[in-house]
Amino acid sequence: MSTTETMDIQDILKHLPHRFPFLLVDRVLKFERNKTLVAIKNVTINEPFFTGHFPVKAVMPGVLIVEALAQAAGILARLSSQWAADESLFYLGSIQNARFKKMVTPGDQLYLHIEIQKRRAQVWKFKGIAMVEGEVVCTAEMTSAEVEVES
Repeated sequence: MSTTETMDIQDILKHLPHRFPFLLVDRVLKFERNKTLVAIKNVTINEPFFTGHFPVKAVMPGVLIVEALAQAAGILARLSSQWAADESLFYLGSIQNARFKKMVTPGDQLYLHIEIQKRRAQVWKFKGIAMVEGEVVCTAEMTSAEVEVES
């Protein structure tokens, strides 16, 4: 599997430890190992965070948009890693240069574009761009560390 295979939610669950209500990636549209990944998050009014953010005008919290990017980056890292999914976890290490350009609201489909910028041993650096209807809503750079799971 080297390029452009899709992943449904069952495949995603094999690569991420996150579960409801914190799983923020619904489908992977394409990926290329050690390079890029494009995924989607379908934003619905049923999201638990909308009851409090905000009751008058539902807006997806920016921190959760960045988390969705980080989860998509985790999938790409997992697909590019030499360790099996049960042998390691990816922990978010840092977020730099996060910028928010537009609000994300119920009904939006959030496209998550991830690119590996650099990898040194178990430390990964990614660039993420979140888009809705072709417009950039968020950009961020992230690092994560791959840590061996102790048995």
